[in-house]
Amino acid sequence: MFYQTLFYRNLLKDNVLVILRCLNIFDFNFSERTKDMASILDEIDLNVREIQAAAVVSVEGLPIASKLPDKYEDTIIAAMTAAMLSLGDKIASNLDKGTLEKIMIEGAHGVVVSMAAGPNAVLTVSAEKDAPLGLLFMEMANGAKKISELLV
Repeated sequence: MFYQTLFYRNLLKDNVLVILRCLNIFDFNFSERTKDMASILDEIDLNVREIQAAAVVSVEGLPIASKLPDKYEDTIIAAMTAAMLSLGDKIASNLDKGTLEKIMIEGAHGVVVSMAAGPNAVLTVSAEKDAPLGLLFMEMANGAKKISELLV
């Protein structure tokens, strides 16, 4: 039992060191990239005036950048987006529809669209009911591509 505990402690220590080494290698300036993502969200919002809220979240459900009204909480939006993405991915896979590209929810007062922004992030936008969907999808695709490039 003692050797097993010692083994797990060393394994944990080694994994932590590997993670720290990876962080040093990538020199990930997250604050600057978050500002860049916020400007991408501003650009999308400027081009589609019907947008009410926008966020970039990780596939794990953590907020990265957002432009939300005060009544919305970015952590809740991020968690719901990740849950929706996970379920949508399973549905697309089980029904042989290929890789999930986007999810759209249409309600009485508007739409919510989530689109992959690379392998680790999702762009989610909430818009009014009369939003031009073609323009919204095009602006989101352009924004998602830029966000994906920031996270490489």
